[in-house]
Amino acid sequence: MTRLLTASMALALGTVVALPSHARDAAPGGEELGKVVQAEGEAFIKQGRSDGLSIAVVRDGQVSFYNFGTVSREKPQAPTKDTVYEIGSISKTFGSLLLAQSIVAGKAKASDELHLYLPGDYANLAYQGHPIRLIDLVNTTSGLPDNLPDIGSVVQGVPPDQVPAKVVEMFNGLTQEAMLKDLKGVSLQTQPGTASKHSNVAAELVGVTVSRVEGQPFEVLLASRIEKPFGMQSGVGNERQALRAIGYNDSGVVAPALMGTVILPAGGLHYSAADMAQYITAQLKSDDAAVALTHRPAWNGGGKTIGYNWTIGTTMDGEQRLSHTGGTLGFSSFVDLFPDSHYGIVLLANRSSPTLQGQLWAMSDSIQRRVWGESPGFTALKAQLEKEGYAKVGVAVTQVHRTYPQLTLSEDEVNRWGYSLLRDKRTKEAISVFAFNTEQHPQSANAFDSLAEARRANGDIPQSLRDFRRSLELNPGNDNARKQIAELEAAGDKG
Repeated sequence: MTRLLTASMALALGTVVALPSHARDAAPGGEELGKVVQAEGEAFIKQGRSDGLSIAVVRDGQVSFYNFGTVSREKPQAPTKDTVYEIGSISKTFGSLLLAQSIVAGKAKASDELHLYLPGDYANLAYQGHPIRLIDLVNTTSGLPDNLPDIGSVVQGVPPDQVPAKVVEMFNGLTQEAMLKDLKGVSLQTQPGTASKHSNVAAELVGVTVSRVEGQPFEVLLASRIEKPFGMQSGVGNERQALRAIGYNDSGVVAPALMGTVILPAGGLHYSAADMAQYITAQLKSDDAAVALTHRPAWNGGGKTIGYNWTIGTTMDGEQRLSHTGGTLGFSSFVDLFPDSHYGIVLLANRSSPTLQGQLWAMSDSIQRRVWGESPGFTALKAQLEKEGYAKVGVAVTQVHRTYPQLTLSEDEVNRWGYSLLRDKRTKEAISVFAFNTEQHPQSANAFDSLAEARRANGDIPQSLRDFRRSLELNPGNDNARKQIAELEAAGDKG
């Protein structure tokens, strides 16, 4: 395994552009934003989570950049605000914005059936009489497969160390004609508009649709409608090859570059922190009708709210939060927007791993909490529960909400609260919090999965099994629940 950067090297390579003085004020009880971002970034590299990391922060229209680590293990060099990274699935928000622009201009409707915008007959793009609509492509409920052709079939029999190259070769060589031909063989397994599922094919078809609506290639529309108006450099092609960071997989192996054209609207764009700062700035403006459309809820279900590919949530004080992760074979990324606070952040890393996107999300979350402080309503809620006990979380929430009506406990926030209690060995309190979450979100597989894990930690195996089974019923694709059930049953616990 390639040696990770030492802590001293990581810190030596760290760079930062200071915040403007008027943007440094933290919220009461919070910490100074610049110092928090610097500390979090340094710790991220010191812990060996990535080789390089670039962060752009936009607050009240002012931009700051923070850079850590190296763009290359072979020739250590600090990244800058102009270092180019693959942004992965964050690319989907770009295609979604282009579609929103066409809809706002009256050239298409969100409710239009997809097949109307495709060349040829695609009667197969329906489930029991329910066709895929344009809105289903961008709210992640199309029911389409993740990739065409299927990656599993492409890499079958390929030696593990050659799989990344084979996958990138597939994406880079894929033509629109070949993708559309494969699309004719698709058979939907779920009704469009009913279940959220990741699909690169759906995003690729957004690119096809806007191109046919506007009569221009996706790359041309991207440049004329987003990149140039927002002040961004091109996110396609090899024009900035010299500025590209080298991407690494979790084993430290150099990942081949993703340069295909069909994959562009799904995960193939590559930008610098400077580019993404411009994108964030445009997203935070309130006077763009197309941007506003992409931020509105387009689907709710299973504890999730999706806009035009944006995951929509709220802070505990009820402020809107928009986020999106991205990952390729060598890069991970995350963007977080808080429009009510005029604040946004993007984190770009030149490493890919199964957990890295979640770690970037956690870092962004930590930065936001440290700077803005804890919700007063949540502070009051915890104080009441500490005084009266956690037996009736729901009752306490109702009581506190009378004094703090802005207190908003989303499923994700409650889940995170429960796990913090679990980490502190307060298992019974965690169970009460997780149980409250299942009461609020009875159709959420994740809520039951978390409750089951806490009950297993507490030794309540029969109830843990029941909760894991309920989670699996709600989401048959929940591999964690399936694994946990198998382990418990193998140990002789049948529930």
